Amino acid sequence: MPSVLVVDDERAIQRFLRPALEEHGFRVIEASSGRMALELCAAKKPDIILLDLTLPDIDGLDVLRRIREWSSAPVIVVSARGEESDKIAGLDQGADDYLTKPFSIEELLARVRVGLRHAERAAKDPEPVYVHGDLKIDLGARRVWLSKTEVRLSPLQYTLLAALARNAGRVVAQKQLLRELWPDGGGGPEALRILVHQTRHRIEKEPVRPRHLKTEPAVGYRLEEPDV
Repeated sequence: MPSVLVVDDERAIQRFLRPALEEHGFRVIEASSGRMALELCAAKKPDIILLDLTLPDIDGLDVLRRIREWSSAPVIVVSARGEESDKIAGLDQGADDYLTKPFSIEELLARVRVGLRHAERAAKDPEPVYVHGDLKIDLGARRVWLSKTEVRLSPLQYTLLAALARNAGRVVAQKQLLRELWPDGGGGPEALRILVHQTRHRIEKEPVRPRHLKTEPAVGYRLEEPDV
């Protein structure tokens, strides 16, 4: 049963969407604020997100931007803000689709099905090969090269690089990395900082001036966009 996170502070919208989605086989999770949406997205990992832009605490575009720092779940913006500039901003921030209120439940369900199909195809695609300058990471083979010389990494170092490579060009939040690296809660920010420091010494020619693995202060880490 796929799960849908509905982010909207209008009770009328939630009362309209819940029975319609449940009738079509979806498990519905509701959030009435941006902060609640971020917490539920991290905790419940919904299969798809329906996101209103007008929320009582955080603008929906900011919520979308923060979700995209660590989640690839399809996001459909569902908003009364129907100006072209709002649609462009939503898609630029990482939304997969944009639906303007009012809308029919049939159209919404069709958009949801398309989003889920795209996500399913992406999940089945072969693991990509990341290349940036002299760094190459083959996620399928679990191998890393620097200037055509294979780099030997510890399992944790590789897990860190793989998580960043799958989100290349985007910041991966520190909390997300901690969950992936130490799912039992055994690591912390200092352990992550040391791991990043060690990994840089394996994949950077000048670790103090990194070309590939960058720090976003107070947020997390990212690998640069791959070469085209």
